[in-house]
Amino acid sequence: MDHDHLQQAAKDHLWMHFTRHGQYDESDVPIIVKGEGAYIWDAKGRRYLDGLAGLFVSQLGHGRTDLAETAAKQASELAFHPLWSYAHPTAIELAAKIAEKAPGDLNRVFFTSGGGEAVETAWKLAKNYFKLTGKPMKHKVISRAIAYHGTTQGALSITGLPGLKAQFEPLVPSTFRVPNTNAYRADEMTGGFLDGSDPEAFGRWAADQVGIAIENEGADTVAAVFLEPVQNAGGCFPPPPGYFQRVREICDEHDVLLVSDEVICAFGRLGHMFGAERYGYQPDMITCAKGLTSGYSPLGAMIASDRLMEPFLHGSESFAHGYTFGGHPVSTAVGLKNLQIFEEEQVLEHVRDNEGAFRSTLERLKDLPIVGDVRGDGFFYGIELVKDKATKESFTHEECERLLYGFVSKQLFAEGLYCRADDRGDPVVQLAPPLICDQSHFDEMEQVLRVVLDKAGTLV
Repeated sequence: MDHDHLQQAAKDHLWMHFTRHGQYDESDVPIIVKGEGAYIWDAKGRRYLDGLAGLFVSQLGHGRTDLAETAAKQASELAFHPLWSYAHPTAIELAAKIAEKAPGDLNRVFFTSGGGEAVETAWKLAKNYFKLTGKPMKHKVISRAIAYHGTTQGALSITGLPGLKAQFEPLVPSTFRVPNTNAYRADEMTGGFLDGSDPEAFGRWAADQVGIAIENEGADTVAAVFLEPVQNAGGCFPPPPGYFQRVREICDEHDVLLVSDEVICAFGRLGHMFGAERYGYQPDMITCAKGLTSGYSPLGAMIASDRLMEPFLHGSESFAHGYTFGGHPVSTAVGLKNLQIFEEEQVLEHVRDNEGAFRSTLERLKDLPIVGDVRGDGFFYGIELVKDKATKESFTHEECERLLYGFVSKQLFAEGLYCRADDRGDPVVQLAPPLICDQSHFDEMEQVLRVVLDKAGTLV
């Protein structure tokens, strides 16, 4: 199809995800046709720096023929076979490789098609495990305010974003929220008790809220706590020092499973294979997807400890759960090649070597009145926008509509930067570029952001 026919077909037939289709009544749908390295091109030939790695996915960048050739080769040998009581070589080999890289005794890998399915799998396993081990009442989940964990009924229930859930209620019951680790808003989160200037004290307070929630619900009813290493929604909240260590203690005290939701954070986003490794804690499960294949084929996984697998290893017991395309041969072949490239090209080391430069480049923007905070780790950052820097006053919903969606998001793209403007918490611009990026890309991002955010500040 030529461009005009693509436009009309998109408007007539394609139901895009999380999309306000009304915005395209009078404008074109952005159609992305090509990627190379850290850049993407649209159907009109315009180039954009991919400041979000697609959707926190394209770790190795676009246009890798080695990954494409791996997919083609596997498809020609074995295009499909399910993992329902059967196995195939690439799934076996990738499971072994992931187990080798995962922390502690997380040696059991259950493949899914994506991240939401991995979260769903983790919750179902937690409930099933406790039923098999004599604690059938343990079924509830604790998660954090504003945190996003997926769109399926269970994962959406765990999600802490009421605006995403209301239209789908009633959801799966028995999930409960605790405060997140947004140190920039510590004063209002703690009712003035802490102002965030003592990160360890704030981390202790935030972790203790998990324990309070478990006790309020009754420890004999709580199965798991789901936490991201760096919380995405709300704009990249890293954990304060000691936070995860205290949460681990609380979970152990109450026999509650700690699930590290690393759908975004795993596979180099934070400079380590897993975020749990970076922050020094041992989860009972890890959920992951996205960067596992760098987007060259869809794949997710739930990684569990040997302890959680043990009840399913005897007699006729089975975990009655699965997905048709979970562990697809092409996807697992691509995942193996992806992790091989990580080692050969020292991708993790590259992120760790350059994360300080990325941070310092983005922190230049703090001289703009509209920029309240720059936070994150690795190649994963959020820039919080404020109406008043001195008071940290945020924007109203109407102001966010006009400023964030009406100007910032559209103008960043028009200036050649694909990233994300998000107001699921306080308004932020999120950046998570491919892990191959360097100072030249950081400078390009900063320059576009400066032009757009400087202008946005005059529209407040």
